[in-house]
Amino acid sequence: MSKPIKLYRTPKSGHCHRAELMLALLGLPYEAIDMDMANGVHKSKDFLKISPFGLVPAIDDNGHMLADSNAILVYLVQTYAKGSSWIPADPKDAAEVQRWLTIAADNIYSGPCAARLVKVFGTSHDHAAAVAKAHELFAVMDAHLTGRLWLATDTITIADVSGYSYIAHAPEGGVDLAPYPNIRAWLARIEAQAGFVRMLPSPFPEMA
Repeated sequence: MSKPIKLYRTPKSGHCHRAELMLALLGLPYEAIDMDMANGVHKSKDFLKISPFGLVPAIDDNGHMLADSNAILVYLVQTYAKGSSWIPADPKDAAEVQRWLTIAADNIYSGPCAARLVKVFGTSHDHAAAVAKAHELFAVMDAHLTGRLWLATDTITIADVSGYSYIAHAPEGGVDLAPYPNIRAWLARIEAQAGFVRMLPSPFPEMA
C-alpha cells in the first residue's frame, strides 16, 4: 500500500463510522475526507467518479474506488487481512457473518438507524415505528448474545463491526439500551479492541 486509503465520509454517519472502525481495527493508514453534504459535494462530478450514486462512505485505495460500507469491510479484510478470523473460512460461520451483515442493512437500518436519522438529521422517517423496530431487534439480539461474546462466531468478525455504530448510538435516536445488558456488554467488548475509534463530531455546523 503506497499511500493511505482515502475515506470519504460524513462524520456523524454510522455507515461511515463502520468503514472507519474497520480501517482502524486493521491498523491501516487512512486519510479521512469529510464531505460537506449540505452543499452537495457528494453530487459533484469528481465524487460521482468515486461513488456513482453519490453515497458515503466511499474509499479510494490507490486507485481502486469502492462505495457501500459493508462492501468496504469485506474488501479491506480480504485485501489486507485475508485468512484472518474477521471473515471465517468455514461455510457455516461465513454464512452466519453474512446473515448479520444483512441484518445491519435491514433491521438495524430501519430500526436504530432510522430513529437516529429523525433525531439527529431531522428526516421524515416514522420515528415511533423505527423505535419499535429497534426494540424488537434488540430483544432478539440480547437473547442471542446470552452466553456468547460475539454475534456470528466465537471471535470478533466484520459482523460485529457492521452492527456496532448504530447500536452504540441508538440512544441518540431515543432508543434506550438499558434493558439490554448483553448488548451493552458486547458494545464494551468492541470498544476495548486495540485501535478502536469513536464516531467523531461533524466539522460542519449544519451537521452538528
